Order: sequence, then C-alpha cells, then structure tokens
Amino acid sequence: MLTPMADDTLRLVAFGGLGEIGLNLLALETGGRILLIDGGLMFPEPHLPGIDLVLPDVSALVPRRGDIAGWLLTHGHEDHIGALPYLWPLLDRPPLYGSRLTLELVRARLEERGLGTDGRLLPLHPGETLPLPPFTVEPFRVAHSTSDCLGFGLRTPQGLVVHTGDFKLDPAPLDGQPTDLARLKHYGDEGVRLLLADSTNIEHDGPPQAEAGVGATLRELLPRCGGRVLVSTFSSNIQRIQQILDAAVADGRRVLVHGRSLESTVAIARRLGYLRVADERLVSLRQADGVPHRQLLILTTGSQGEPLSALTRIALGEHAQLKLVPGDTVILSSKFIPGNEKAIGHLIDQLYRRGAEVLDEKVSPVHVSGHAGRGELETVHRLLRPRHFVPVHGEYRHLCRHARAARQWQPEVDAQVLEDGVPLLLDAGGARTGERIPVGRVLVDGKGVGDLGEPELRDRRHVAHHGLAVAVLTLDGDGALACAPELFTRGLLPEERSREVLNEATEMVRLLAAAFPGGRDGVDELREEVRLQLRRFFNRRLARRPLVLPVIVQF
Repeated sequence: MLTPMADDTLRLVAFGGLGEIGLNLLALETGGRILLIDGGLMFPEPHLPGIDLVLPDVSALVPRRGDIAGWLLTHGHEDHIGALPYLWPLLDRPPLYGSRLTLELVRARLEERGLGTDGRLLPLHPGETLPLPPFTVEPFRVAHSTSDCLGFGLRTPQGLVVHTGDFKLDPAPLDGQPTDLARLKHYGDEGVRLLLADSTNIEHDGPPQAEAGVGATLRELLPRCGGRVLVSTFSSNIQRIQQILDAAVADGRRVLVHGRSLESTVAIARRLGYLRVADERLVSLRQADGVPHRQLLILTTGSQGEPLSALTRIALGEHAQLKLVPGDTVILSSKFIPGNEKAIGHLIDQLYRRGAEVLDEKVSPVHVSGHAGRGELETVHRLLRPRHFVPVHGEYRHLCRHARAARQWQPEVDAQVLEDGVPLLLDAGGARTGERIPVGRVLVDGKGVGDLGEPELRDRRHVAHHGLAVAVLTLDGDGALACAPELFTRGLLPEERSREVLNEATEMVRLLAAAFPGGRDGVDELREEVRLQLRRFFNRRLARRPLVLPVIVQF
C-alpha cells in the first residue's frame, strides 16, 4: 500500500515507464492527495508466451483510490492511455483530464470494454489553469508524433514541477502547434523545483527531425511504385496518417484503411477535424478488389510484426481478402521498438517471399522520431534550469544517459535516476529516495486480467522449449489400474519415433502403478511418482525434459 504522507512533502513514484518503453504511469502525492499522470500499456515481450497486453500493477493505489484528485493524460498513444480501460475502474473512476483528441480516443477504448464515462472525461486547454488542491495544473502545448499533446506545469507545496510529456522541438509541426518554448522559459525564469522529462531519444545527437520530412519522402516514393502500396504505422499517429493520406491523394490513389484500431482512430480524428480526406478517396475492403493496383494504397497496422495483425496475416498468405503479388510495395513507417526486432525481421522476410518490395527506417527516411533528441533536450534543460531532475519515459540506459547529460548542461542540478516503485521525496531539505513501494506488471490473456503469474508462464515456456507429456491412469474402486495407462505427447517426439518410446514409457507407468501400495488414499503420491519417473525416463532416453502432467481418473 502507498502509505499516506504525514506532511506537505511531495512524493513521486512511477508504477511503470522507468526502465522500459511503455507502461507510463506516475503518481505525485502531497497533503494526502494523489495526482496521476498517464496510464499506458506495453505489448508483450518474447518471454511472455501467449500474453496479449502488459499493464502496470496499481494494487498499492487501490486502498488510496479515494485520495486521487485527478488523472492527467499527456497524449493518446497506447503506451500512455492503453491501460485505462483496465485500471480506471479499479481506482473508482477518478476524473480524467486531457486534450480533446486524447479524451475521445480514451472514450472509444472505455466503451469497447463496456464502461460508461459519466461525465468524467474533462477537457484541458493550454493556457488554462485547473485547480486540484493541493495541486494546480497548467497544461501547455508540446509537439509530438500525434496531435493535441500536452505537458504540465504542476504547482505544489514544494514548488513548481514541470512534466514535459512526450515531445520534440519540430521546426515545422504539421498542425502548426510547436512546443511552447515561451511557456518553458517563463517557468525557468520563475524557478523550477523538479523537472520530469522524456528520455526516449537521448541517444540521437542530430538536428531536430521534422515530421513533414516523412510526407516529402512518401510523395517522392509513391509515383515510383507500379503496384499497390501498403503502408503500416501506429494507429494513434495522426500526423503520420495525414501525410500518408495526402501522399496517396497526390499520387491519384484511393485508400483502404484496414484494421479495427486504425479504423476507429481515423473515424474519431476525422469527426473532430484532426484528419482531412474526402470520402470519395476512401474505399472499403469489399470495394478494394475493384480498384486497379496502381491506384490503391492500403493503410494498416502491424509494423511491429504482431502475430495477429492484418499485415502479418497478409505476409503469411493467411488473409482472406488481401493477397500480395509481385510489384506490391510495403512501407513500414514506424520505429523498430526495442525487443521487436526479430519479429519485424521475420515479417520483412515473409513480405519479400510474397514478391513485395519493403521499405523501412533502415533503408529509407519513411519514419522520424516523435521524441526530442539530445540537442532538443539540452534546449529545454537550459530554458527550465531545474534544481532537481528525474529522467522519465525510457529504458534504463536512456535514463542514465539523460541524467549524465543534464549534469553536463547544468552542473548544479541534482539529477536522480529512479526505477519503478522507488519514490522520490521532495521537501524543504532537498530530494531523497524513499522506501520501495510494491509495483509490478499485470498480464492480460484473452479475458483473463492478472490471473496468470510466474508459475503459469514458466509452464508455458517449458512446453514451448521442451514439449508436453500427459499420462492418463484410470483406477477402480480399490485403487488398482482398471485398464492400461495411456500416454500422449505434444512437441516432444516425431511420429515415426513415438510408438517405440511411448510403448516403453507406458509399460514403465503400468508397472509403477501396479506396484504402488498407496491404494485410493495414495493418489497424490502416485501422481507425483509418475511425474518424477517419466521426467527421468525422457531425460535418460531422449535427453529431453518435457512438462509431465499425470492425470488420474477414479471411479
């Protein structure tokens, strides 16, 4: 549990987002009240077989849910809002504050889970002030790779805290809304007690990357493509989607928007005026068959090689309506998220096997980062001149490199690298770390949320690497074998070798059960002995260690 603070000390704790890409969720507490910032998810890593989504564990916040003053949202990317449909009800649905687009994206996700909003989605506008005592929230505009993004100036009993959100200093943002450097300078002149700044792109040391450059590349590439063009990007990257649509129209192509999340986002963004495309330029999946290949662009998701995405199914030839043919071009207009490189590489290989040409960020400038590089971060640090600094949003090396750079730019700054669950305590005496708070990850598999733990994952990994053996023993009323045992395997033996080995293993189980003295009262002991002896048998006979499941049926 998050024990209430006894005074006006400011406590900052991350429930996710420090040391990983995704799961962004920060809690700030003072005077017994809590302010949350973002609620993001993470897509599963390879060591989580079968898992659909990963969420931050907010168990420590649940007993304090009545103390939550509000929940601030920086922008509408999944790593910042994707966990809300799962976490928001657990915390008694506190008011959600964000920009107009962000809130509409959140509303759609909540409604998909059958959750009504009951007037608890409240818009924020840059330049306004939101009192959430003892906090005062001042949203300011930042440029990123989607629209309507915010950073926050937070007035607290311990001074001014600035949270940048995800941002960049785009020299010519497509929506005409640059990061508000004048506001940041004003904060710096006033005095910033604590800065929380995006660290994702600290390793990039070049000039600011303009989003408009991707549009120029696409307008140059599309006329060279003689067949269909498939472009994959993140569904919440509104500005990238607008550039793809504009390039398609300029090249005389009609556009099929394919994929549930992408279709929903495009519909919302068009309704709110954040995306502009004429109805006649869009086609349905059914209509796409009648469009000449040279005149069709397919906009889809799946650029990270997600197994169930439309692009992966197309690459594997498993999509019912869309089949790749030689002459098609696939453009992956997104970053290779760390951990997904192998899946993306496999996806690209499969696309080439279908005869397509593939362009990605490694071979063509079809993507630029939405995050500030080292030079842009230096500009912000020099404007704000914080007394204390905590790098956020990034893997652990990003946080360390950002902290080291901050000390170079401003030698007097107190820069501290935190991990999830390690609080920063800020009071009149300065900043220090506090006692670790229990945090972790909640796994989503189908309709199961948090019902899978390490034992189940260990079994899944075991089966994936070593296979499965199931022994079925049927006992009569006296505890004796009623019939011969049966043994089934999956992922362990090739069919041509299975008969000899299984017969030998089955006979061993039969002899073991027949000689076992436990009777009906010794079923548990028999089950464990069968498991142990079969593991030893397969290890000795095949040098393999399958997961062994003895099943005993009694009547």
